[in-house]
Amino acid sequence: MHLSDATHHYFKKAARIMDVGERIETLLATPLREVKVSISIEADNGEIRTFTGYRVQHDNSRGPMKGGLRYHPDVNGDEVLGLASLMTWKTAVVNVPYGGAKGGIALDPTQLSVKELERLTRKFVDQVQDVIGPTRDIPAPDINTNPQVMAWIMDQYSKYHGHSPAVVTGKPLELYGSRGRDSATGRGLLQVAREILKDVGSEVKRNRFAVQGFGNVGSHAARLLYADGGKIVAVSDMHGGVHNPEGLDVPALFDYARKMGTVKGFAGGRHVTNEELLTVDCDVLVPAAMENVLTDENAPHVRAKIILEGANGPCTPQADELFEKRGVLVVPDILANAGGVTVSYFEWVQNLQHVSWEEERVNTELEKVMREAYEKVAAISRTRKLPLRTSAYVLAIGRVGKATVLRGI
Repeated sequence: MHLSDATHHYFKKAARIMDVGERIETLLATPLREVKVSISIEADNGEIRTFTGYRVQHDNSRGPMKGGLRYHPDVNGDEVLGLASLMTWKTAVVNVPYGGAKGGIALDPTQLSVKELERLTRKFVDQVQDVIGPTRDIPAPDINTNPQVMAWIMDQYSKYHGHSPAVVTGKPLELYGSRGRDSATGRGLLQVAREILKDVGSEVKRNRFAVQGFGNVGSHAARLLYADGGKIVAVSDMHGGVHNPEGLDVPALFDYARKMGTVKGFAGGRHVTNEELLTVDCDVLVPAAMENVLTDENAPHVRAKIILEGANGPCTPQADELFEKRGVLVVPDILANAGGVTVSYFEWVQNLQHVSWEEERVNTELEKVMREAYEKVAAISRTRKLPLRTSAYVLAIGRVGKATVLRGI
């Protein structure tokens, strides 16, 4: 199932429960704008190469649109549409004044040099600079993009519109980025883990965690959960993983991954594949890699009691239904991994006000936002006897729907 179909499935399920009506349902589901561009660059060897880029802007009723930009071979229009819609509901759940957008370029970044990636990024900005901006649509890093890519975007956009640091978030600190942004999604996952474990009468230090994905999100989540006393029994990346029922030495694993570029081969446990990691014996599973990794085929074999969605769309709707029947608590992506967009909002605010916050303030404000969002979702879940995912969508649809109606249709 395409991510756009899955997101629409969850949206429709909540919208029908809320009885918003067919007219409003159609209005909220329809994207504002879908942009598809062809980007041609001269490669280092003199050849002309052409790539396809996308930017989907889903909703702006609550503010300028916000969403990442990814570089990946599987980027396509359906995926980007689903992710843009997801951002609309995610920003509404944590109540930051944004709508949803997403973008990407279909490519394998490992096959391009740094100079080729820079040329490609700048050419992409040339083609979308009239539909993005600090008060219109604000990109951010995603899969295979990073602060350097954001710096190129800011610089290229500023050539058209003057000095504009607030056009993107996730920038280097030297170019108006925010302290705490790199670890924000992982820190948000930690905060939500604390809250849900408290609700079931437990705490981080009494639980075993398995983390699929050791990129920006998964690595920081593993590090912070470990620092909070959690036992990390398995981690993996695109090359493979490592499992130790007694717990991994996460600081040593970090050093190894920095040196080797992968967690595969770490001597502190036995080798596992990405697929095997999903079914290891653990209390909390954190899928923090790609979408659609938990399906109706492997869901019956997942042994975790709680699934904390670090990635966007890691559970298919079929897997989600199986988890609900089995009593497995799934903390949805639009709540669990919203720490990143929350601190992106903080960065945007700092840029607009020409100030810089200390990291302690960033982390304190993030904790407050994540706790409040979780409490509101959990309250809906308790009072209406709904799963956390449906409850999060109910909260988000209510906020976006009210803003849409108040602004005028």
